[in-house]
Amino acid sequence: MIKRDTDALIRLDLNNPVFQQNLLTLPKPERHSALETLNKIRQMTWNQLYGDHGLKWEKITSVKLPTDIDAVYSLRITQSRRAIAYRDGDFIRLLTVAPDHDATYGKK
Repeated sequence: MIKRDTDALIRLDLNNPVFQQNLLTLPKPERHSALETLNKIRQMTWNQLYGDHGLKWEKITSVKLPTDIDAVYSLRITQSRRAIAYRDGDFIRLLTVAPDHDATYGKK
């Protein structure tokens, strides 16, 4: 079991190829907004992320998970898009950027 320190600074894992594809193909204004959000996140603690009303960290219960992941979450990465991620120790491992709000929760 990985110890979870909620006062630790968040470390970003942007290595997922699906996340990279989604991020790098966003229209330029949205891409810049997403990068600003990621920069904000890397300067936060987990407690700050959990309580940030703008990022809206929310557990997703409507998708089937691999056995090695306890839960996945969505967070607002731009004004109109949400990213899907999970916590792994001090890392936030980003998986994808949903094309719209409903797709984040597996409704489309």
